[in-house]
Amino acid sequence: MTAETETPQSTGSCCSPTGSCHDGAADVQIASDSVTTVYQVKGMTCGHCEGAVSEEISEIAGVTSVKAVASTGRVTVESKAPLAEEAVRAAVDEAGYELVGQAV
Repeated sequence: MTAETETPQSTGSCCSPTGSCHDGAADVQIASDSVTTVYQVKGMTCGHCEGAVSEEISEIAGVTSVKAVASTGRVTVESKAPLAEEAVRAAVDEAGYELVGQAV
């Protein structure tokens, strides 16, 4: 390629950060091989609870991200492959809470 025909590679959305389409990074979906599963956990009431559940679940092999929200009782887990529910249940039990199951 010569300098006259070379075009810069796009690295973002088709709209600029101040354009009329999408400004927020939250609107960007990135394809990946990860699996996202949302679980319902009973007994979380505060930030400490969220941390305890997140810490235990994050120790399961293949888990890449955990976000627990006490106010809803939901725990969102990203992993490289689907997790065995028994492993998640054991981690939640270890933290001192009860896994109800996958959130609907």
